[in-house]
Amino acid sequence: MPYELLIALRYLTAKRKQAFISIISAISVLGVVVGVMALMVALGLMTGLQKEIRSKILGTTSHISLFRSRGEGFDDYRQVVERVRHLPHVLGAAPAVYGKGIVASAAGSDLATFKGIVPEEERTVTDIGSQVEGGSLEALAAPSSDGLPPILLGHELASKLGVGPGDIVSVTSPRGRLSPMGLLPLVSKFKVAGVVRSGLYEFDAGWAYMSLPAAQRLFADSDRASLVELRVDDIYAVRRISSEIRAALGDEYIPSNWIDLNQSLFSALWLEKMAIGITIGLIVMVAALNIVATLILMVMEKHKDIAILVSMGASRGAVTRIFMLQGTIIGAAGTMAGAILGWGACQVLDHFRLLRVPVDVYQISYVPFTLLPGDAATVVVGAVLTCFLATVHPARAAARLDPAEALRYE
Repeated sequence: MPYELLIALRYLTAKRKQAFISIISAISVLGVVVGVMALMVALGLMTGLQKEIRSKILGTTSHISLFRSRGEGFDDYRQVVERVRHLPHVLGAAPAVYGKGIVASAAGSDLATFKGIVPEEERTVTDIGSQVEGGSLEALAAPSSDGLPPILLGHELASKLGVGPGDIVSVTSPRGRLSPMGLLPLVSKFKVAGVVRSGLYEFDAGWAYMSLPAAQRLFADSDRASLVELRVDDIYAVRRISSEIRAALGDEYIPSNWIDLNQSLFSALWLEKMAIGITIGLIVMVAALNIVATLILMVMEKHKDIAILVSMGASRGAVTRIFMLQGTIIGAAGTMAGAILGWGACQVLDHFRLLRVPVDVYQISYVPFTLLPGDAATVVVGAVLTCFLATVHPARAAARLDPAEALRYE
């Protein structure tokens, strides 16, 4: 073991009359521990929030939506679905009809977004089938025993209307029918076949699902689909895949992907992550300044020892290395302890779901913590490097100490 390292360790564990230096060193380590731990927990929080919202959105909506260039519906949606299924990277395709309307029960009414689907095809593009409670997605394919078409309501929407599986609701479509009294809205009765709990408040509080033919009667004037939805094998390559799909189908079709549709949301989350990371990272900077103060005190306390080392033949570089090693050891020990505690805190907070957030603001009820290996490595390397740079000035000051001046009055 190099003698510089032995001396640095000895100085860090000084006893008796130098015990004050050991206390200051321990405080320096504690500062690094707190800074690294806080930074890891903050990054885990923001990463977990991004990941959870992304997974919920992609579980409820498609990766790519295919529209007609003139804003018209798909009269040939069956042929388009069959064609895009055979394109590279496409895992599934399904038609859909969207519409806005009012859903009402005996307890009240609310505005909702309605989606008409083909159950067996919808399973290939979203995870709605696994989110149904009190029923199944396949129940939409056949009318109920009393002849009423089935409907699935979002969990929060069903709660506001005070209904559950087996209850009757009415749906009013703004697409009216001409009568002697003028234009009258279309009103149809549906039987609740179950509720959908996606975990996203926006969908659970304002969405409902029905069969494609039922949606066509309410929101379309013929056998057509509003769009065709696709699921692909790489969610981060949807822009490239969208370009390939458009090249294969022609300019008549316009693909829209989940990244573009949710860009503002994830940009805001990324900005929050950067802001929180920089703000809490200042704690590590404060800890590094504490290391500077510790080494300056150490140099002042050990000026006689430094003079003796130089007189015995130790080079100026060796003296510099002693104090740089001392500061680096403080930083490395604090960083490792903080990283372990930060990782453990993320695991506990995620497992027990301790951090609750307003569901109507963040769309989810709690914050999951996900600490990415890349983020953890960046924090560890950055903290150690910051602590190392903090040792440069005090170590160089120690190396410039004049032995004769230091020992003159000893």
